[in-house]
Amino acid sequence: MITLTDEAMSKVGALIAGESENGLALRVAVRPGGCSGFSYEMYFDSDKAADDLEKEFGDVRVVVDPSSAQLLDGATLDYKDGLNDAGFSINNPNAQSSCGCGQSFS
Repeated sequence: MITLTDEAMSKVGALIAGESENGLALRVAVRPGGCSGFSYEMYFDSDKAADDLEKEFGDVRVVVDPSSAQLLDGATLDYKDGLNDAGFSINNPNAQSSCGCGQSFS
């Protein structure tokens, strides 16, 4: 299951607080596609399947489907807000290679 850094937890929490819907969780998924074979997908979701894995980081709930959880085991979601490298990034030790944009991996 993916973990969140304190910075990512804070930013996701602020983004969820800005939404008008209660009960939202951050869904992180891995989908086939992208230039390296798989791509990451993140969005807010209020639905949870019976077999989804869920973990809380402070006030932030993260939901991952079982197939994605295998590929995200040991991965970390980080957030940076600087002049360089602003935004979310996933450090995934399971990725053997990744593309230049950092959005897909194999």
